[in-house]
Amino acid sequence: MRIDPSSLASAHARAYLESRLRTVPDFPKPGVMFKDITPLLADTRALHIALDLLAEPFIGEGLSYVVAMEARGFIFGGALAARLNVGFVPVRKPGKLPADSDAVYYALEYGEGVLHMHKGSVSPGSRVLIVDDLLATGGTAAAAAELVHKQRGIVVGFAFVVELDFLAGRKRLAAATSQGTLVHSLIRFPAEG
Repeated sequence: MRIDPSSLASAHARAYLESRLRTVPDFPKPGVMFKDITPLLADTRALHIALDLLAEPFIGEGLSYVVAMEARGFIFGGALAARLNVGFVPVRKPGKLPADSDAVYYALEYGEGVLHMHKGSVSPGSRVLIVDDLLATGGTAAAAAELVHKQRGIVVGFAFVVELDFLAGRKRLAAATSQGTLVHSLIRFPAEG
């Protein structure tokens, strides 16, 4: 039986986590309202709540790996891998991995990005959870899913602390994976602000 992730956190828990986010106007460019997770990370209670709630829907799902993107995704990805008792696979920017890697190019708002994952990081047929701190347009997470697919892994789900609904990243992830792939976000913002 699959747990409905939206039923996991009480309104109180979600409000507590949201109260630990900081909104920084005009970062990294004018007009952007940046959602800063560092106050949440510094609060022991909030960090534990976030990790427990991120892990819960994936307990018993037969995962083999957590894949996370640098840099903030590593914070949650490594901790979730430990909680779920599975391996951790880092996805990095160019020039950061020492051995042969697969690469995926993906569109950014103003250009193109590249992500790398060591060849052989994901065993064929293994079940993978992709983790990052924030879901915006979905480009980075979709690229990570493509890397997992290149190594013939199965993306079981995505987990994020924050989701910016108004940027439609969830739709992009649905297009990049099989129907029914779980996208689990703890705090969702329907509009910028």
